[in-house]
Amino acid sequence: MVSLVFVICILLSLVITPLVKKMAIAVGAVDKPNHRKVHEKIMPRMGGLAIFISFMIGLFLLKPQSPFNFAIVVGGFIIIVTGMLDDRFELSAKAKLGGQLLAALVVVLYGGVKMEFITLPFGGEMEFGFLSVPLTILWIVGITNAINLIDGLDGLAAGVSSIALLTISLMAFMKGDVYVMSVALLVLGSTLGFLRYNFHPAKIFMGDTGALFLGYIIAVLSLLGFKNITVISLIIPIIILGVPISDTFFAIIRRKVNKQPLSAPDKSHLHHCLLRMGYTHKQVVVIIYAIASMFGLAAVIFSMATIWGAFIMMAVIMIAIELFVESIGLVSSNYKPLLNFMRVRVKKN
Repeated sequence: MVSLVFVICILLSLVITPLVKKMAIAVGAVDKPNHRKVHEKIMPRMGGLAIFISFMIGLFLLKPQSPFNFAIVVGGFIIIVTGMLDDRFELSAKAKLGGQLLAALVVVLYGGVKMEFITLPFGGEMEFGFLSVPLTILWIVGITNAINLIDGLDGLAAGVSSIALLTISLMAFMKGDVYVMSVALLVLGSTLGFLRYNFHPAKIFMGDTGALFLGYIIAVLSLLGFKNITVISLIIPIIILGVPISDTFFAIIRRKVNKQPLSAPDKSHLHHCLLRMGYTHKQVVVIIYAIASMFGLAAVIFSMATIWGAFIMMAVIMIAIELFVESIGLVSSNYKPLLNFMRVRVKKN
């Protein structure tokens, strides 16, 4: 049944996306080119609405059972409305953050989705107590914005999200978590159908409607799949989302060092750096797909490793990220001293 509804979601998205494209143009939800953006013509956005509608129809057909289901759907509606308003009227950063916080609060306070404790590798537990709510909200809002930040090239955010959703569904299947697997597959099918129109050269952008929704649902599903277990399990969703998380991390460093607001846009993201190196639009997207796939594979292997094997693998991943980041110039020379200082502090500890 899940596989059938998965295919239905793909087909629905293929049919609905052109209709959403016409609606976006009609209401003026378009993305105009500027010095920071790669595209050179006016493009319709709000394509994420097609993903959401296809997913909701699939959810209605499959009717997966979970006490979290209603809260997740309500939070999704809030995120979608926030994204649609931003795609049409370009909301302020505070307004967008408000919508994200409201959606996260619904999921955490009403739905009861939160990280309450973790089991330590060498025995014992660490309870988060009153920090469980703010930590969970921070995770949801952080991942939501991380997906939004990488939405800079045709098909990039949709493809990276698809790889993350596929990894989450595979690992949920391995754990026997039918609900997480089912929801992840429905969103995956809806995103793949949309990707048909979003891959370069794109006919429509997902806009904040899509990027915020994909970030939100991935954040929530990763919490449901890996919460309240072990430190090792807690690291798994971080590895799965290695591309958007690492890109966001370096974006925060750039803006802090350059004394810019965290919401300030720039052209130093991973995809911008690869474009400056001479790769074509498609090549950059495929390269980042490959990196995201390697993170997904690493997460699966990581989940099956012993404790010491997991620590060794984590160290290898961190070294690989640093070498890659420095090789493409993601960290410019004017704030490499800051990273060197951070490395020294880590070694001392």
